Parts: sequence; structure tokens; C-alpha cells
Amino acid sequence: MAVYTHIAAEDMAALVREFDAGELRSAKGIAEGVENSNYLVETDKGRFIFTVYEKRVDTNDLPFFLAMIDHLVAKGCPVPASLKTRDGAGTITHKGKSMAMMEFMPGLSVTHPTPAQALSTGRALGQMHTALADFPLERPNALGPEGWYALADKCGDALDEIAPGLKARVAAECAFLQANWPGNLPRSVIHADLFPDNVLMSGSEVCAIIDFYFACSEVRAWDVAVTHTAWSFDGADNRYLPDVGEALLKGYDEAFGLSDAERAAFPVRARGACLRFLLTRGGDGLNTPADAVVTRKDPRAFLSRLEHYAAL
Repeated sequence: MAVYTHIAAEDMAALVREFDAGELRSAKGIAEGVENSNYLVETDKGRFIFTVYEKRVDTNDLPFFLAMIDHLVAKGCPVPASLKTRDGAGTITHKGKSMAMMEFMPGLSVTHPTPAQALSTGRALGQMHTALADFPLERPNALGPEGWYALADKCGDALDEIAPGLKARVAAECAFLQANWPGNLPRSVIHADLFPDNVLMSGSEVCAIIDFYFACSEVRAWDVAVTHTAWSFDGADNRYLPDVGEALLKGYDEAFGLSDAERAAFPVRARGACLRFLLTRGGDGLNTPADAVVTRKDPRAFLSRLEHYAAL
């Protein structure tokens, strides 16, 4: 979440009315994240999240994302419901940009996950995979391996501005993954971005899973690998936390489970996850407008995590 598009109060009030969400009382931009512009909105009917979809999100994909959210809500997963306009639409267009509103869910995203929180998150991920087993829509993964290689080429020599020798290290990792990427594993629609800031918690319990705008049709175990790389390291020094990593996998096993083939492929999949976030964070850092209200994320965190999985 972030704020790239600034909306005047009178415009926001009119947009909120289009979603039949009541009369605007306040709207505050949310700085966390890098993808879309987001506001915490309060009206006489309650609190909501108002999202403006920015350039990375293809508006042609919005029906997929919103249908996925509606499907998960109907299955009882902890996901905020999307609001509909009086005409039944899930989005509106204002000044050339698509916009949506979601119900506000309680809970806090955690900075230093505990094993108990990781256990609950693993279970929630497994519950979500169970619910998506009969979801009928598909969306290609634009940030699969081919997308990483293209982004590495686009970043080029600028990678060495992030860390000395990073361009050569990324090239070597791309070559390794091209030669060793495991295929022929079960596929489904997945979240693909289940970082701690996309999980709202109360104590050790999951209140809500949010931010589905990287969701895609992909190898299901990829979701587990992404989540493991995001949750299992100390945020200060990127030291691996085995009790957190093991708890996450235990929770997923309890709710859904990994096959022997998925377990064998896990280290390579995790290396791919680290490379994906290293490159997308690197690209965002190099290209984010200077005046954007956004919290930039250090790509070097995923370089050290990549080396952890490479040593397994």
C-alpha cells in the first residue's frame, strides 16, 4: 500500500457515495507498500480501505482479483469483502484510474513474527488453498521466472548500485534457476505475496489476509516458498529463525500439506522467491517517483535470504 494519487476531499466524498458507503468523515493516505494508492476512509457507515490502482496493476485483471476475493469471502476465509456500487460493479473509474473499496478488517501487521503467529499464518494459507481448489478463473503469473530475467536485464548495471557485484550474482542465479527450476507440481490460484504486512493479526490469530494484486495461477507450493522467505528471517539482520520457519510449515501441513515432490523442490522455489523480490524491490527503488508517499523496501534483505536457501 502507498499513495501515488492524491484525491481532494470533495472528490473522495463523491467517490465514496458511488460505492454507497455513506458520507465521508475522514480519509488518510497509507504509506506502507509500493503498488497502489490506498486510503483509510471513515464514513457514517464505518471504516473502509479505498484503493486507486496504479500502473503495475493491469485494470483488465481487476475482475479476476475481485472475483477471487468474493470467492474466498464466500468460503469463510478471513478476507475483507469488496464493496459494490449501486449498479453492482466492483470498481469505478475517476480521472482515468480504476478504484475500489474494501471493508476495513481489524488487526495489526507484525514486524517480528513469533512462532505462534507463523503457525496461524501457515494454517490460514492452507485454508485459502483449500478454498481456491474450485475457483474457476485463471491469471498468468507475470512475475514468474521469465519476468525475473527480463527485470534483471532492465536493471542492468544499476544492480551494482544496490550492492557491489550484484549484477554478476543475479546473472549466476538466473542461470541456476533456468537449469534447475522444478516443474510438474500441482497448480492452483495463489496469493503470491503473503508478507507479514499482508496479514492482519490479533495476538497470535489471523484476522485478515489482504492485498491480492499479485494473485495468479501458479504452482501451489510457490505460495508456501514465498511466504517462508517473507516470514522466517529477523528483520534487523536477516538471520534465519528456524522456529518461525518450522512453525509456518507445520501450520500449512495441518491445514493442507506438501507432497514429497513439493518438499524436495522447496529450496529451489525459495531461491526463486528471493530473486523475484530482490529484483522487484530493486526495480521499484530505482524507478519510484521522488514525491511518492511510499515506504521503500531494501532489496538487499533478499540477497542474504537467497544465500541462506542456496546453502541448503
